[in-house]
Amino acid sequence: MLFLRGRVPRSIFPFRSDGRPPCRLVRAWAGRHRRSRCGARRRFHAWMACALFVVAPQGFTQQRDTGHLTLDQAVETALAANPHLAAAAAHAEALQAVPSQVRTLPDPVLGLNAMNLPTDSFNLHQEPMTQVQLSFSQMIPYPGKRQLMADAAGYEATAGLARVDDVRLELAGQVRAAWWRLFQHDRALEIIGQNTRLMRDVIQIAQARYEVGEGLQQDVLLAQLELSRLLERELRLNGMRSRAEVALGALLDQPAGLSIALPPEPGNSLLPDIPADTELIEAAVAGRPALAAEQALMGAARARLGLAELNLRPNFTVGAGYGLRGGDDPFRGERPDFLSLMIGVTVPLYADSKQRKAIEQQSHEVSRREFAYDDALRAIQAAIAGHRADYEAAREQVTLLETAIIPQAQQTAASMLAGYRVNEVDFLNVVNSQITLYNSQINYWEALGTAKAALAMLAASAGMEVLYE
Repeated sequence: MLFLRGRVPRSIFPFRSDGRPPCRLVRAWAGRHRRSRCGARRRFHAWMACALFVVAPQGFTQQRDTGHLTLDQAVETALAANPHLAAAAAHAEALQAVPSQVRTLPDPVLGLNAMNLPTDSFNLHQEPMTQVQLSFSQMIPYPGKRQLMADAAGYEATAGLARVDDVRLELAGQVRAAWWRLFQHDRALEIIGQNTRLMRDVIQIAQARYEVGEGLQQDVLLAQLELSRLLERELRLNGMRSRAEVALGALLDQPAGLSIALPPEPGNSLLPDIPADTELIEAAVAGRPALAAEQALMGAARARLGLAELNLRPNFTVGAGYGLRGGDDPFRGERPDFLSLMIGVTVPLYADSKQRKAIEQQSHEVSRREFAYDDALRAIQAAIAGHRADYEAAREQVTLLETAIIPQAQQTAASMLAGYRVNEVDFLNVVNSQITLYNSQINYWEALGTAKAALAMLAASAGMEVLYE
């Protein structure tokens, strides 16, 4: 029952000009129960009438409340502040700097050497072979190796960017799902609170009728029992709401314990038809960043396999040195300087235990990346099928509650009230009909929240931020 204590929109209670629901007159009537034996019955009928009047799940206030966290604001906040997304973005930026590093030649080596110094005097002019040498050397990988290393790093950088996009999609879906879970708990608590206040009025009325001899003590006890059940359910719902609030706050990078207030209306509560699983899977294969990341990592593994095969070819080292000599030659005068040239190659002497093992390793890495892609695809297919099943089941439940169960519960409650007025229905049946009604309302919001959460996760699984919203 959508009974709001205090001021409420006139669209819900059009027959009062001060904004107070007529049900609040019940307490005033209960104080005068001893003045009339028929007053208690009229009070109960008035309470039931106003309770039946405010029952539909669409009875939200339509005024816009800008002080609450809307769904779009929650998504925007999470995308701007979530540390997991920020970490993925930073990692992607780091990977962008790798290709140019591995494509560049290794740093050359510049050397300064004192060669053939006599140990008896350390005189640079004493011996003809003594020299001070300045050398320069450069290692040059076999042609093609640097390009393969750059290709592998480029694929990994592409995978990093794709992971950022996928984290963003997953985060948006998780925020939407968490927001709707919190929203459904708010609506359930609102209904519980409204019925708790109404049940307190019922207890007063039942006591009034009992005191004037028109009611039974069991009616009072029954109303008190139902109030206790409502309070117990409210405690459980408060715990569930706290957990949902913490989950949403964590996605928004807010500290635990910080209160989150949602608007009293859901905004878009439509539950559209969605494409078949095959269409959603095709969309995921074409646009899901997680699969693009796996494909890029597969390319990186193949590039590293090619590099491992090319490592059987030698790398080269070239160098030059200039030796400065001092002193004079007894036959030719001043001693000439020395120029040294060098070229070296690596020899894969241990190829069987090193290079060929590396080829074997990278072959398995390629297989691992291929299996990882298949595994990611199967996981996405399973997620799409699961979220779709959850959505369709909850959507059908919403339709059934909205078009059949809640209207039938309203009619049943009205019929019970009419029968009670002529003493054809006892108090127990009247209360049970009201319990069925508010349980149906709670189930409505739970089903709507479940459907919306499943729709959000379905969109993320298919590689879309939103799906028909």
